[in-house]
Amino acid sequence: MAKDLTKLRNLGIIAHIDAGKTTVTERMLYVSGTKHRAGEVDRGTTTTDDDAEEAERGITIYSACVTFSWNDVDINLIDTPGHVDFTAEVERSLRVLDGAVIVFSAREGVEAQSETVWRQANKYNVARLAFINKLDREGADFESVFKEIKDRLDARPVALQIPVGQGPAHIENSFRGIIDLVNERMLVFPEGKEGREVLVEKIPEDLADEAAVWREELIGELSNYSDELMELALAEEPIPAKLIHRVVREATVHQQIQPVLCGSALHGVGVQPLLDAVAAYLPNPQEMPPVEGIDPIGKAKTKGKSKKTPDEPVKIYRKPVVDEPFSALVFKILPYKTGDLSWVRIYSGKLAGNSRVLNSGRDKKENVAQLWQIHASKKDEQLQSAQAGDIVGIIGLRESVTGDTLCDSREPILLESIEFPETVISMAIEPESTADKKKLSDALDMLRKQDPTFTANENEETGQTLIGGMGELHLEVIQHRLERDFKLNVKVHNPRVSYRETIKEAVEVEGVCNRQINGVQHTAKVKLRVEPFETRGGGVMISNSLEHGLPNEMLTIVLEELETAGQGGGVLGFPLMRVKATLLSGKMHETDSTDVAFRMAANLALDAGLRKAGTVLLEPIMKLEISTPDEHVGDLVGDLQQRRAIIHQTQSRGTLTVLHADAPLAELFGYSSAMRSLSQGRASCSMTPTDYAAAPDEVLRRFL
Repeated sequence: MAKDLTKLRNLGIIAHIDAGKTTVTERMLYVSGTKHRAGEVDRGTTTTDDDAEEAERGITIYSACVTFSWNDVDINLIDTPGHVDFTAEVERSLRVLDGAVIVFSAREGVEAQSETVWRQANKYNVARLAFINKLDREGADFESVFKEIKDRLDARPVALQIPVGQGPAHIENSFRGIIDLVNERMLVFPEGKEGREVLVEKIPEDLADEAAVWREELIGELSNYSDELMELALAEEPIPAKLIHRVVREATVHQQIQPVLCGSALHGVGVQPLLDAVAAYLPNPQEMPPVEGIDPIGKAKTKGKSKKTPDEPVKIYRKPVVDEPFSALVFKILPYKTGDLSWVRIYSGKLAGNSRVLNSGRDKKENVAQLWQIHASKKDEQLQSAQAGDIVGIIGLRESVTGDTLCDSREPILLESIEFPETVISMAIEPESTADKKKLSDALDMLRKQDPTFTANENEETGQTLIGGMGELHLEVIQHRLERDFKLNVKVHNPRVSYRETIKEAVEVEGVCNRQINGVQHTAKVKLRVEPFETRGGGVMISNSLEHGLPNEMLTIVLEELETAGQGGGVLGFPLMRVKATLLSGKMHETDSTDVAFRMAANLALDAGLRKAGTVLLEPIMKLEISTPDEHVGDLVGDLQQRRAIIHQTQSRGTLTVLHADAPLAELFGYSSAMRSLSQGRASCSMTPTDYAAAPDEVLRRFL
């Protein structure tokens, strides 16, 4: 019997590091009755942080999926990391989720990674709720964080709750409950972290005016999305809670607003109303638009006939229902001795264990030997079948990797894959004994399959293996996994920055091939204009301004060769970016022009252009956000200036000063330790890759 998809929520918990995501997840599992005792991050006893490295560091590194019920709603919940080094886990989770709870610390507010995860949610059109957590902490400020969500994230937050008091219990007027603005009542949680009871009380008289102001703002905002509600408000008639619920749900599902709730997950305050809001306001799979893909064989069925469209791929849509052909996306892979466990989101149709499906991107059939319910990062319960809307684990896939589409072989579809950021840091790694070289290679292959932002390549010239990742912590975790999980002792060398190259000026050059190879003459001439191309990111752009002079087959060969050569790196051997190469002319010999000659001429022309235009070395720039007590600001600013940082803004946030700066990644190795030393361990920092910028001449000279 098919499940009722209206009773299913695919949900992610995302936030900046230390905002309390994992604690929120633990409290949800506890209050729903799934766990008898809530785990604690500080003790390493949480369900979702079950990796040894996570328990040791007290942070989430790998996304973990748990399934539980709240009232009559089934929730597939994915807890994600907050550290920027593991942002790929957030990216892949948001790609397959329908809704999200974004957690903010009531003390720190909107932080750098908060902005990143909010942008990622925008990118994948994920409906979301905001939960302002840690209202028990000294310096908590609900109103300030609410305003930051509006201003810094360009969001439409709508407060459904406000806190009763803020700050720790020993402070007068401390945090002791929340006011539900929709139902006009106060909720208190008398048993704290040990209980599940929620008591409903009248709003205290001393808070009635404040609650009335916030409710008026709520009604005013919701009036923009409902004529019925607006008419009642203008007539000063009572507005039923059911109508408010309906308007909030519709506006949230269509991503017009973001409801804001509040509490303290660690102390068991506000989690039950948050779960009520998840069930009431976040979309179920049937409310999501049909998933869009393309026909991998370039055909669309039109009235029984096939219509070929060679230029533009044919779009296909699949509704989230059981009756549609099966389609799904692989979004994570975990290695097991019995076979990899692939996490899959099913978008349409149904899937049975012991069946075969098509990997449409690779055009290969795959076996679905077993289907599993996922709990944390482990298999929990074997399933006979799954259907549209489900997130399940599959054992048996051999060729499929993260981002691949699985579908019915009779009705193929290719869904949009998942894009991950490029690595910004690399280091050389080698086994302590040559006997372990093959073992290291196999381990790196397995880790690369599991983590799309991790790279491992052997340098052909030096024979060294270079591993790349999103930051120092990312590579440190990889190194520890090799030692702990794979029992490999490895030596690592200093981290290396992933530089890029561009050029200084526009030049015109010719590439001439006039060679005899194996007794055959090869002659061709190609003229190019090579110029800087100002765009954020991007590699080499190839364009053609040649209208005649070369046959089509030779023109195609030249453009293909320029494309390939552009991917091969610049004068210093680093990948090229922000370069445009335009084909101006090509000259053929009556008898001696060959495709080999034109390939060589195109290569020579591009190489000559890059050398003549002058090399600019580009270095990755990190966006820093440092929170520190006022007395340490001077020391931290001085240190940042020595690291070639540009400080854009300083702002006060409660008792802290926040520094916003950009700095080259090359100058930030070991910065966390230096910052802790300068601030007596009281400052915190987050950094995210932002762009590439020209490195100073002294850095360039090291590579010349």
